[in-house]
Amino acid sequence: MKRILAIIRPDKLENVKKALEEIGCNGMTVKEVKGRGIQLGVTESYRGRDYKVDLLPKTEIEIVAQDEDVESITNKIVETARTGDIGDGKIFISPVEEVIRIRTGETGKKAV
Repeated sequence: MKRILAIIRPDKLENVKKALEEIGCNGMTVKEVKGRGIQLGVTESYRGRDYKVDLLPKTEIEIVAQDEDVESITNKIVETARTGDIGDGKIFISPVEEVIRIRTGETGKKAV
């Protein structure tokens, strides 16, 4: 099993959720986060004054999936969340040692 952690633009969340549902990926955790990458934030002007916003709003999607589903899930996220501009986000994939469903006590693949 793998943990997929995707950081995307907030305005892309609904499209990504719909696209993931279409391929059968329904379970996810979503958080509103702030961060910055290579762009180091943006400078905005308000009433003639410049303001530096160095932490931009992002949306974090966390999914635990079977190894064989990771490629299709990540491809769908990239395809749906990409604008081609700086700030589109990143996807991190890491191994998951165990999953336990609290309600039933099921473990492993049955718990996902």
